[in-house]
Amino acid sequence: MIRSRVTLLMILLVSFITPFASDTIVLAEDQPTVTHVIPGGQSVGVQLHTAGVVVAGFSEIETADGKVSPAKQSGLQVGDIIIRVNQAKIENMSEFTSLLERMTKKSDTVELMIKRKENIFPVNLKPYEIDDELKLGLFIKDATAGIGTMTFYDPTFQKYGALGHRITDQHSKKPMDIYNGKIVQSQVTSINKGENGVPGEKKARFSMKDKSLGTIQKNSDYGIFGKVTKGAELFSEKEPIPVASSDEVKKGKAKIYTVVEGDEVESFDVEIVSSKPSKKAATKGMIIKVTDERLLKETGGIVQGMSGSPIIQDGKLVGAVTHVFLNDSKSGYGVHVEWMLNEAGLQIANKQTALAS
Repeated sequence: MIRSRVTLLMILLVSFITPFASDTIVLAEDQPTVTHVIPGGQSVGVQLHTAGVVVAGFSEIETADGKVSPAKQSGLQVGDIIIRVNQAKIENMSEFTSLLERMTKKSDTVELMIKRKENIFPVNLKPYEIDDELKLGLFIKDATAGIGTMTFYDPTFQKYGALGHRITDQHSKKPMDIYNGKIVQSQVTSINKGENGVPGEKKARFSMKDKSLGTIQKNSDYGIFGKVTKGAELFSEKEPIPVASSDEVKKGKAKIYTVVEGDEVESFDVEIVSSKPSKKAATKGMIIKVTDERLLKETGGIVQGMSGSPIIQDGKLVGAVTHVFLNDSKSGYGVHVEWMLNEAGLQIANKQTALAS
């Protein structure tokens, strides 16, 4: 069999996008219960791998018939996930390219098994052979990376929650269908200050070759969740604090924990402008406003990368920062920690008693 080289452009995107909203959480009566957790605030680097490779875009190929893109003409769409090539299962870009390289130059078609939302179906396309290279006219990726903030850590069950919202794909704006992922420690190097109409952004340095702090097992509307594996030392000097249910949160003064330089977690003043207690999970249960003069001077308010910063009121963990208002960078949404705990497979102890009664 003759081996052919395959030309593909592979992209690692470093951005997290505003999530789609969903208010469905299924509670199990046998979920472990908690009364206290350790609040976070640490800046973390996040990497998600998809179950397959994601279509990130299309390129045009110069042929005798003009410019063409076999992938686009086949009906593929940005955000589609390729899970099989010619019936062979793939889990990453390396396996994808390896399978294509083993094709003969004269192969008529390539069959790709595609996952689009909840549907799985085959797509056939004919690659072009140009200068001994098979070209599909396709950009792919198998990972997304970015930064966020740790919300809580439960030392009893080694579970954590972070971000407070779902990670979605930058190009397709669709939720990431993850295969696995990990978090590592990151250092905040600078901050682009937010202004009305333009959100600010934390800039951070991290390497996925660094020691993993934990795994990512779930990417939901309420954040990312998993288990802390080798990073428990991050929390060794921190004491657990009580967790508050959504109906305990009130308007008034509060604090957030976050990093604005290096890896030092600091406390900053905010005000909870409104809180809507609900028996049903909600992704935007609170509105908060930054009142801390130093934080306003350094960041302009809430910035990207601050998502997941824990909100503390009266010594209790009540929620996490999730979004910034584009027309008012001082203000944004927060999610009640009750719903993040539920997504992590945990439940506030008194809530389980109420559920069983």
